[in-house]
Amino acid sequence: METLWFCLVAFLIAGYVILDGFDIGAGIVHLFVARSETERRQVFASIGPVWDGNEVWLLAAGGTLYCAFPGLYASSFSGFYLPLMIVLWLLILRGCSIEFRNHIRNRVWLPFWDAVFAGASALLAVFFGTALGNVVRGVPLDKEGDFFLPLWTSFLPEGDVGVLDWYTVLIGAGAAVALTMHGALWVSAKTNGELQSRARRCANGSAIAAIAFTLVMTAASFAVQPRIWANFSRHSWGYVFPALALAGLVTVRQFVTQQGREWTAFVGSAGYLAGMLAGAAFGLYPAVLPSAVSPELSLTVYNASAEGYGLRIGLAWWIPGMLLAIAYTFFLYRRFSGKVAGDPAEGQPPTH
Repeated sequence: METLWFCLVAFLIAGYVILDGFDIGAGIVHLFVARSETERRQVFASIGPVWDGNEVWLLAAGGTLYCAFPGLYASSFSGFYLPLMIVLWLLILRGCSIEFRNHIRNRVWLPFWDAVFAGASALLAVFFGTALGNVVRGVPLDKEGDFFLPLWTSFLPEGDVGVLDWYTVLIGAGAAVALTMHGALWVSAKTNGELQSRARRCANGSAIAAIAFTLVMTAASFAVQPRIWANFSRHSWGYVFPALALAGLVTVRQFVTQQGREWTAFVGSAGYLAGMLAGAAFGLYPAVLPSAVSPELSLTVYNASAEGYGLRIGLAWWIPGMLLAIAYTFFLYRRFSGKVAGDPAEGQPPTH
């Protein structure tokens, strides 16, 4: 049961990154690929019907984590208090920028919220990647499973570590590049004309950068966290996850510049993100939060999980709840499928 719940949490996190990742990426690129107010409204319209539904997966991941691994939930939410508050504010600012942007037609109002949307999206991508880097690297857990991390110390991923060091910043930058690619592919798939062409070029350049970052991040992760190499050496079937990530990148590079194959490239990007996250989870298992002090102090699926009875009852409620969430997501994307169309009246976003 503990391993099953570990896989479910990993599935939900991957689902959130793939779904909310493209609207975060759209926020990162929209100031660069959209050159006019009409084009910016098209970018907003491409994510408008789905962005808040995508965040349901983040809530589901948090709720599942609380249900299945209360020890990890308690430890991480107290130890990562400062970065979690920053992420919360960035999520609030993104929501405000999307909802408030079209309320007033003003030369200051629109550029202000455009800048907030782009800045909050970029910082969210960096902080989510940095969070993943902290989990892979490990934190200074004590015997009670508690820890505290300052924002930074010596910028070295060993000894007296902080939230930011060269390794976690590298993962944060790599996450920003990956979500930029993902978001640009989404905009390319949902729009036409010059906006689509610029989004396609942005996605192509981001894909090239993602290849370089993936190579460096992979080598750095094997060096920083020995557990990853041990797991892949012991269970060679785990290489299916890096293979999925590689196939995703190859698909993006193959189809990103081809007219009419935008969705194929987007699916490749989703496969890349899923493969990278699944590979990280596989490399850390059974740890859910490694200790940077001693491996014996790590939180694992066994010492951080709820009791077996609670896991079984939780699963009975989790299955119908997630089936509803998946059905809602499927309906939402079917309902708003197709290109963003039309040049709307002043003050109104384009429609599908």
